[in-house]
Amino acid sequence: MAGVRRRDRHGRGLRGPLTPPLAPISRTRAERFDDLVHDEVRRLTERWDQELTHVEFAVMEVPDVEPRSEGPVPLSATLSGGAGRPVRIVVYRRPVEVRASGERETARLVRDLLVEEVADLLGLAPESVDPSYDSPDD
Repeated sequence: MAGVRRRDRHGRGLRGPLTPPLAPISRTRAERFDDLVHDEVRRLTERWDQELTHVEFAVMEVPDVEPRSEGPVPLSATLSGGAGRPVRIVVYRRPVEVRASGERETARLVRDLLVEEVADLLGLAPESVDPSYDSPDD
């Protein structure tokens, strides 16, 4: 009978995780991205708390686009609210990670995307929402 073998093959005990669950290395890429977006949202809401009280922030894997659509894949979007739903600013994780060449560039891109979406929502210039907008330094 072919199946999954569940025995302790070499007598060393069952295999388990190599790192403790709370260690930073054990966090998935998606969890680290969520943390990055959360930190940027927290930073923005420290300054714009009143203006962003009815705004919800979210991370989605990929945008919902037509299979044969022309043009670039969106990295973020502002979805209008209505009928009791708040305005929602969404950052799309997979397109952002593909566009960025590393963790540092991912952090800068997330920061700039959120600043652009908030600036557009508030009708302000991105530089007035966050003076560090579009700067290469973190």
